[in-house]
Amino acid sequence: MASVWNHNFNISIFGESHGPAIGVVIDNLPAGEYIDLNELMHFMSRRAPKKSKTSTQRRESDMPQIMSGFFNGKTTGTPLCALIQNTDQHSNDYSNLSRLARPGHADYTGAVRYGGFNDARGGGHFSGRLTAPLVFAGAVAGQILSRRGIHTGAHILEIHGIKDKSFDPIRTNREQIMKIKTKEFPVIDDKKGDRMTEDIDKARRCQDSVGGIVECIAINVPAGVGSPIFEGLENSIAQLIFGIPAVKGLEFGAGFNCAKMLGSENNDEFYVDENGHVVTRTNFHGGILGGISSGMPIMLRVAFKPTPSISRPQQTVDYSAMKNETLEIKGRHDPCVVPRAVPCVEAAVNIALLGHMLDYPNFR
Repeated sequence: MASVWNHNFNISIFGESHGPAIGVVIDNLPAGEYIDLNELMHFMSRRAPKKSKTSTQRRESDMPQIMSGFFNGKTTGTPLCALIQNTDQHSNDYSNLSRLARPGHADYTGAVRYGGFNDARGGGHFSGRLTAPLVFAGAVAGQILSRRGIHTGAHILEIHGIKDKSFDPIRTNREQIMKIKTKEFPVIDDKKGDRMTEDIDKARRCQDSVGGIVECIAINVPAGVGSPIFEGLENSIAQLIFGIPAVKGLEFGAGFNCAKMLGSENNDEFYVDENGHVVTRTNFHGGILGGISSGMPIMLRVAFKPTPSISRPQQTVDYSAMKNETLEIKGRHDPCVVPRAVPCVEAAVNIALLGHMLDYPNFR
């Protein structure tokens, strides 16, 4: 059940990076939901490798084949299955990984967990390639949410210490979110984006890599979505976010900064606005209180580690012979996963929101 997420909107992800195909099965989708395939493909194209020095040179079309649960442009209510072919594998680049552990990767832990029977080529089931079916599911969920006026967007907040502007935690609107979705390099301040691109390329030329932070916002989520303790909205989002390879940190609202604040500074005071809605003057709580949405924008930031596959020689072990070795990694890898991770974060939030929204009165 490791690759299954269950909360009303259920997804099961399958496949390996260098297998014939990867895919996802989505269950409990509402019947009769129109899915715009062109819009879905645009969402998925944002995750696909780019023809630039900031991305892997592996070329996959990521064209999903919908096998079931979809007819005449609408969901049928039965399981929706999508298959994505792998067409550009260079498996020989990974011929030594059945015994040599790449630092920062799950080669060793996966071999221990599965007794050496796991497919280590390209990371196998641990690969970032498996975010493609996650993004498919998130794109479907996003269209269903958007018809209810709920919109999710994300951007690169930081790369290797170079910082973009942040979303306004109270006033961000749909137009601002949609504008970022059209950008090749998803930042608010394009000049900062140029600096980030240069830094990523510098790391690539030095046979190294960099990490960064993705910031995500969801607007127009009504108050009252979620549950306390173990079924909280934050809990569900976190579980899906940490299903994205390379994620090492997550914070909502003020996050770790709230530890430096006084209660009088961190508390978001309530008031009734001119439209008769209960809102807060600030949004340090990130739109969630007690695991339940407050009606304010949901704000979160996700930290990604530098890509562990770098070309520099690294010390490791041959875990079959139990001896020390030096490893030089071959293959095609992103010098920074953060640009392609932006739609992955959006997708994870979409899935969590839809799962909880299906509990919401009158959602259907």
